[in-house]
Amino acid sequence: MQYQILGGELPAVVCTMEPGESVITERGGMSWMTPNMRMQTQAGGVGKALGRMFAGEAMFQNKYTAEGSQGLIAFASSFPGEIRAISITPDHSIIAQKRAFLAATEGVELSIHFRKKLGAGLFGGEGFIMQRLSGNGTAFVEIDGSVVEYQLAAGQSMLLDTGYLAMMEDTVSMDIEMVKGAKNIFLGGEGLFNTKVTGPGRIWIQTMPISAVAGIIASTLPRT
Repeated sequence: MQYQILGGELPAVVCTMEPGESVITERGGMSWMTPNMRMQTQAGGVGKALGRMFAGEAMFQNKYTAEGSQGLIAFASSFPGEIRAISITPDHSIIAQKRAFLAATEGVELSIHFRKKLGAGLFGGEGFIMQRLSGNGTAFVEIDGSVVEYQLAAGQSMLLDTGYLAMMEDTVSMDIEMVKGAKNIFLGGEGLFNTKVTGPGRIWIQTMPISAVAGIIASTLPRT
């Protein structure tokens, strides 16, 4: 498979498939394709289907296979931002925010990932349940806004405002840290908690979380 990520702030990934090659996506993820791409809806087992549902995805996935000749299929993002192609290997899994998964080659598994600490899930802004991308292949992930990456050394930490963590390598740990000082809490406008991520590993930060955009829009609506 070959691919191009096109479209600027409203990107799409366009995949060119050789005969017999397949790509998987969530239900409704396909944007356009050539007629020789055959679709097959699959669950991959009840446990996996339920796991995808709890991780913010549809219970069923669609598998597209090029038949007879080279095929083309495209997947567009659902929000202004970036699409990143991530190499997944048996020793390199990715933990991503809900609804981040766009598409992947066969061999990539999408499953549920629970935060080990309940507090990190309830107050960290990324949710108690996240997505794990594992297996072997290439995954395409949507990120809100632009992307800033950091490679954290062992024991090195970063504090993030709620919702700004897009994804991280599975070697990175995540917790929450309460904002210090009553004046900072009540007057600072940053909320009660920050998300704390600690290396080793890479983190991807998004500059325009959809939750923040929704909050801005809500604040401008007339109150009844």
